[in-house]
Amino acid sequence: MEEIQAVTNPLIENIEHVIIGKREVIELIIVGLLSQGHVLIEDVPGVGKTMLARALAKSLGCTFRRIQFTPDMLPSDVTGVSIFNQKTREFEFRPGPIMAQIVLTDEINRATPKTQAALLEAMQELQVTVDGVTHPLPRPFLVLATQNPIEYEGTFPLPEAQLDRFLMRIRLGYPDPDDEIAILDSQQYVHPLTQIGQVVDVEELTTAQEKLKDVYVDPLIKRYIVEIVTQTRRHPDIYLGSSPRGSLALYRTGQARAAMLGRDYVIPDDIKALATPTLAHRLIISPSARLKDVTGEAVMREILATVPVPGAHVRPT
Repeated sequence: MEEIQAVTNPLIENIEHVIIGKREVIELIIVGLLSQGHVLIEDVPGVGKTMLARALAKSLGCTFRRIQFTPDMLPSDVTGVSIFNQKTREFEFRPGPIMAQIVLTDEINRATPKTQAALLEAMQELQVTVDGVTHPLPRPFLVLATQNPIEYEGTFPLPEAQLDRFLMRIRLGYPDPDDEIAILDSQQYVHPLTQIGQVVDVEELTTAQEKLKDVYVDPLIKRYIVEIVTQTRRHPDIYLGSSPRGSLALYRTGQARAAMLGRDYVIPDDIKALATPTLAHRLIISPSARLKDVTGEAVMREILATVPVPGAHVRPT
């Protein structure tokens, strides 16, 4: 797993120059990147969501586009539009901002459901279709979406199908006092984002993404993953549990975490560490439980505390 660590460790260290004191969150973003999934960052304004995305793109040397979602935005503002060229007498495709390797969709819940749906094909099938013509997206392709969890005025909650497209939902949170002082010091003269450069190229990243598939997942671990997901469908406070896409997300992210820690096999601790970020946002709380302020995170903590952890046995050769 040295090849994967040779990609992830420089990325994490480089981003830490910009996002101070949030190594665990940065590691989750890298897990999502390795797993070829998309990440929803849900937090209050000003904690560094945009800077995190820009630092990641700069560290990889990837193309980066930021889409500021607003209620009046149209799907064509995201995917692009075909324009008639009077000189050639043909329609030409003008690509939208989605045609980049790392796309930051800022305040995604401010767009109407029609515009939000413009991301569905891109996130799942890595392509966009405009006027009947399909255009492939560049690789790697990562959507980092942000939303404010406390503002409801003029917002449109993400539907279940959209939430299910996100591999993980994470929160940055406020920095510790000492880390916040370090942030003040780091930006006294110049923003640290201007001082970081590319540390990993795209070819190294795509190689690591393919190498990740070789990480061994024992049948007992697979059973553990499925049992956790199954319990989300049986929990009395859950109206709708996780789909099989959630099982796949937990499987892939478990492989990524194991590889980042230098192992070629997944252990139960990998699954327990990633179950909440990968599954909590996929759960629909029942109306009665919502009145009691039950959250997906609380349900996941309860499930992880009750599902038996598998034991060890000899790995087959």
